[in-house]
Amino acid sequence: MNISGHRISTLEVESALVDHPAVAEAAVIGRADDRTGQAIAAFVTLRGDVEGDDELIVVLREHVATKIGKIARPASIVFTPELPKTRSGKIMRRLLKDISEHRQLGDVTTLANADVVREIADRATTQPTEE
Repeated sequence: MNISGHRISTLEVESALVDHPAVAEAAVIGRADDRTGQAIAAFVTLRGDVEGDDELIVVLREHVATKIGKIARPASIVFTPELPKTRSGKIMRRLLKDISEHRQLGDVTTLANADVVREIADRATTQPTEE
């Protein structure tokens, strides 16, 4: 992914997010952005009873900035009950990109947890983004 002329790996960003003690799992994608060309969007599943809120979004963005650099801070973070996965356990980043870019969702019949996709899409439309 290329953000403001910098090449950033989605895996470095995912690793930084999962490094935080509140995060159980994360998936990161690059999404189209009118201002910068491409922005980082993160989908995060939290551990145990941790509640996702605006304060935790700020904390996680700063955690990524500390681990990798400010340029790698996600523009948006959506808390999810789980990530959409195939039956073999592969995270469906294509669907997350569709959700993040507000596109018609593709085929979800191969997912192990197809019902979670609608919930993630609903949460993504109400989640604030970094300006």
